[in-house]
Amino acid sequence: MSSTNRASLIRAATLTNYFEVAQQLGLNPQPLLRAAGLSQTMLADPDRRIPAAGAVRLLEDSARESGCDTFGLRMAESRQLSDFGVVSLLLIHQSTLRDALLTTMKYRHLLNELLAIHVEESGRTVVIREEFVPDAGTTSRQTIDLALGVLHRLCGALLGPNWKPHSVNFTHGPPENLQVHRRVFRCALEFDREFNGIVCDAADLDMRNPTADPVMARYVKRLVESLPAPDRASIATDVRKDLYILMPMGQATIEQVARGRGMNVRTLQRRLEEAGETFSNALNSVRTELALRYMENPRYSLQAVGRLLGFSSPSSFSRWFAAEFGKAPRLWRKDFRQQRG
Repeated sequence: MSSTNRASLIRAATLTNYFEVAQQLGLNPQPLLRAAGLSQTMLADPDRRIPAAGAVRLLEDSARESGCDTFGLRMAESRQLSDFGVVSLLLIHQSTLRDALLTTMKYRHLLNELLAIHVEESGRTVVIREEFVPDAGTTSRQTIDLALGVLHRLCGALLGPNWKPHSVNFTHGPPENLQVHRRVFRCALEFDREFNGIVCDAADLDMRNPTADPVMARYVKRLVESLPAPDRASIATDVRKDLYILMPMGQATIEQVARGRGMNVRTLQRRLEEAGETFSNALNSVRTELALRYMENPRYSLQAVGRLLGFSSPSSFSRWFAAEFGKAPRLWRKDFRQQRG
């Protein structure tokens, strides 16, 4: 079986606080766990690797059954830095938030290697883009809320009261009640945006962490690097993560992906071929998934959807969409609205 067909695995720690939130909402988790192919025993060990698709289904089913569309964010609300495992000892001793984010990206195979994080600096402002990119077709609102909530708490744990982002942005629409979002983020909330992520001052990235100890950081780094690494994500999964971030930015090219991975285009093509994948297939797969995300949200105009997917003209977007989905975008959206009632 090629690595492109291998089910993605994540640490069970991703579901930390699941049972506490389920209990608060009066939810019986056992049938939901069974339906997702998980068990309470599997989630007891935070370092155990569990199917990402099962975790996504568990969160989505739990949100639906409980009638709580902030289920994932409620899990993030009580998340502690220690939930990052041994890597938390390294994070807490990083000199700046920038160093902590780079450390998170470097050791994400020990945290959650299906997270994609990209720091985009523009003058005095920074956008920290974040996506949760599991197997094709299994992304969800709850995992995005959970990931952004955890990222926000990580930044707050390092900067304390100095952490005051401008806004938190979501590609999905707002929940029925914003109370939990306001309580967790305490800043402007932007929904139906072109990206998932946090906007803050560029100066925040280089603000000194008063708890940092460089000597301890070097010691813990040696400890972390001595740990046995789990099976690493395939190059195909890595490319998918890059494309999820780069496509809405208009930068989803093989040259950009190769550059970001520190290799030339030919090397990237060879490694993808060895994994049974091609760049064009990966690009089209991500484009199809993002197309559904944007098309299902009526707040995105068809012109905006085409632009976010990297098409230079509405006609080229329409031709591609009709070839992929069997009908023109306008007709697809009309049928989708009728099905939703």
